[in-house]
Amino acid sequence: MVQIIKKGSPIYAMDKNNRPVATAKDGDRLVFEAYDCFEDQLTDAYDAFEKLDWNRINPATGPVYVEGAEVGDILAVTIEKLEIGDTATLFTGPDSGVMGDELTENTIRRLPIENGVVKFSENIDLPLNKMIGVIGTAPAGEAVSCGTPDAHGGNMDCKEIGEGTTLFLPVNVAGALLAMGDCHAAMGDGEVSVCGAEVPCDITVTIKVFKNRDWPTPFLLRDGKLSTIASAKTIDTANIMATKQMVHFVESYTELTKGEAIHLLSLAGNLRVCQIVDPNKTARMELPLAYLTKWSAEELN
Repeated sequence: MVQIIKKGSPIYAMDKNNRPVATAKDGDRLVFEAYDCFEDQLTDAYDAFEKLDWNRINPATGPVYVEGAEVGDILAVTIEKLEIGDTATLFTGPDSGVMGDELTENTIRRLPIENGVVKFSENIDLPLNKMIGVIGTAPAGEAVSCGTPDAHGGNMDCKEIGEGTTLFLPVNVAGALLAMGDCHAAMGDGEVSVCGAEVPCDITVTIKVFKNRDWPTPFLLRDGKLSTIASAKTIDTANIMATKQMVHFVESYTELTKGEAIHLLSLAGNLRVCQIVDPNKTARMELPLAYLTKWSAEELN
């Protein structure tokens, strides 16, 4: 049985005090109905951006209380399907994104999605890269806005968090309090305009609780590679954090010393920018699982 998590009452911060909208068990399949990052407030390219209610940006559906998830556990979220809408919304403007200091007016685009592509223009079709921008658990301390990524997950805007990905998140409070939203039909590394191809979405996931695992979170598994994810005030700090987290994996799942692990990452790892436009910046370090010679399928049982 699939449980539907309705989008009617989204949250705008991930918070240990948020009241759960549903309860799930280890192994359950859930469908999160999600608004786009503007909570579907922009309906055409001529909408006045000034009319937006800024208190309703980056809504997340949930949270869901996961039975048996205890502080110190890890919650794995396998993304099975992203069913997106047929139109994507984009925005950039003054003080927004990387180029906001050079812009004098807002640019809003509404792009049709047809036959597996985003129709950017008459001559440009962009392939779909469906992904989740905001996904996380409640932090143990103060509430964190859904627009901000941190150690709990949140607005990581990592383009690898899509169909076929298993994302591993920390359990900081009893029940984890899982929430998600802000899906994109496509987005490049960096998210430089301040948004991706923003779409409403139905997100189908399966959840699993892991106990007694010394894994640095968040991290993900996709297409035969493992990626550590880190968010910090600067991209330099996020890069260093993601790299150090991957060194932990290499030391744990190979016979290599720390020095050898660092050499391996220098030769075979790929350090990527996820986004550089949120209050915290997000980076990931990717490494093919084949190099983690002591990792096996049993790790996920």
